[in-house]
Amino acid sequence: MNETGKRYTGGCLCGALRYEAEGEPLFAGHCYCADCQKASGSGFIPFMGFASSALRITGPSRPFASRAANGGDAVRNSCTICSSLVFGGERGISDSFTIYAGTLDDPSAFHPTAAIFASRRPPWAVIPPGLKVFDRMPSDESPQEG
Repeated sequence: MNETGKRYTGGCLCGALRYEAEGEPLFAGHCYCADCQKASGSGFIPFMGFASSALRITGPSRPFASRAANGGDAVRNSCTICSSLVFGGERGISDSFTIYAGTLDDPSAFHPTAAIFASRRPPWAVIPPGLKVFDRMPSDESPQEG
């Protein structure tokens, strides 16, 4: 892990599952897909993406896989003790991971730039101004200014 640059730390409610990420995130945004709504119990999941080489995860996690929009698997990980949803990706397999911004020790460090799966957004889940808005995944279409 690179010891220079920005560092993000966070973890679950009880503190058993923790992470440290080094450097700037590869991407950051809000996901409004139906699966993220169900997984979070909210209108979206705020996320930040990091290369696996920039992220260290410690503590036990329970993975749950569901079918992703691209046809593959989306793996979300929760703490085995308190059940907090903490990160996405498969430990030891994925080349990149998402951390869920609500788990950051310093939530003010989260600066989203995009809203994905906006077509699935419930009317009460507001997209913050200034985000690039995508109806699906960004590779599927050009952004709309939000």
